[in-house]
Amino acid sequence: MSASAPEPTAPSSATELLQRLIRFNTVNPPGDEREAQEFLAGLLEDAGFEVTLVGNTPGRPNLVAELAATGDGDGPGTPGGPILGLLSHVDTVLAAAEDWQHDPWSGDLEDGEIWGRGAIDMKSQTAAEVTAAIDLARSGWRPARGSLKVIVVVDEEVGGGEGAIWLCENHPELARCDLMLNEGGGAPLRFRDALHYGVCVGEKGPLRFALKASGRAAHAATPRLGDNALVRLAPLITRLAEAELPFDVDPAIVAMLDGLGLDGRDPAGAYGQLREENPALSAAIEPMGRITFSPNIVSAGDKINVIPDRAELRVDCRVPPNLTTDQAKERILAALAPLPDGVEVEWGMTVPGNASPAHGELFDALQEWLGEHVPGAGIVPTFLPGFTDSRTWRTAFPDCVAYGFFPHKNLELREQAGRMHAKDERIDVEDLDFATACFRDVTRRILG
Repeated sequence: MSASAPEPTAPSSATELLQRLIRFNTVNPPGDEREAQEFLAGLLEDAGFEVTLVGNTPGRPNLVAELAATGDGDGPGTPGGPILGLLSHVDTVLAAAEDWQHDPWSGDLEDGEIWGRGAIDMKSQTAAEVTAAIDLARSGWRPARGSLKVIVVVDEEVGGGEGAIWLCENHPELARCDLMLNEGGGAPLRFRDALHYGVCVGEKGPLRFALKASGRAAHAATPRLGDNALVRLAPLITRLAEAELPFDVDPAIVAMLDGLGLDGRDPAGAYGQLREENPALSAAIEPMGRITFSPNIVSAGDKINVIPDRAELRVDCRVPPNLTTDQAKERILAALAPLPDGVEVEWGMTVPGNASPAHGELFDALQEWLGEHVPGAGIVPTFLPGFTDSRTWRTAFPDCVAYGFFPHKNLELREQAGRMHAKDERIDVEDLDFATACFRDVTRRILG
């Protein structure tokens, strides 16, 4: 089903808004997010927001909608008036319709779940944040201090060059926030019969590299006359797969492990205990605390009867926020040592890990809200093994506190992660409403 013009009536709930957003086919590339962005802009303008659409290319505008304090002289950007940003993106990854139970762009509602590409990543958060903002504005609420910004960007799924990066570099006055909520956390995790909600306070950064081997070509029928470059890489693949780099005692990781009832001062021991008690949970959160490798692509000769004289292994590596690039490279080279003769390392994409403090006004507001709505549940800081647009705001505005948080009521972390970018992506309506209430209430707590 291709995108069609939106219905003339405004959606009455986050569920209806998500259904409509899913029906805009915004698979990136190419994105084509304009129709969806104009639809959202109209809703926010009607509710009283000042809305701006700006982009690098005409078909891919970014949306910034602001509702500022009025009448008390304490407007946005003043020390007493923080700018709270609710950030999301509307582009999605590809979906193969033939593999799905429901059309990926149908927005079907069945058995209490909304189906479609973007239902988890992350049109659901767009729908929840926009609905919360519109509900507040239509009720007559205005910030007592500072301002609320709803920011919806394009192009996140392929790096943000047309979206977050372009917006922050070219329109910092529109993009700037003091506090921000984005994707990356909020799905509950259960350990030892206790429920914990993760607030994503930081993200690992990619440090990708290639191992390049050289040898000597020859006819494959006489292998000893050649020097097979591919064979030189074989032990390195195994070495990377089996490497266990040390854990780093980052304050956020210590707090997470302590919150789970483990000893954060001994991360190796804590993760070992977690691995023993709950292997699935350990596999999900253990990568947060150290460098990880994934050797993913090997390329060599293109003729079956020729011994390759060149071979390349491309490795995806992720580095926690507390390590510099130089420190990470030193550890990587130590894990690879000794490199065979004829093999060299070529460094590729490098984005340093990044984080915000796991304390302060926004963290307290989330903790208070969860305490009221999920009595007995804990809240712990987490790192995201991947990365989101939050990294762009932390880089552009070093004082910005950006968290990933979309709280679920029913869907827990393991299942939520399994639906992201997968076939049959869908979200529970109760979870969507739960998150909408969180964004509405936390906005009131922060801005008055």
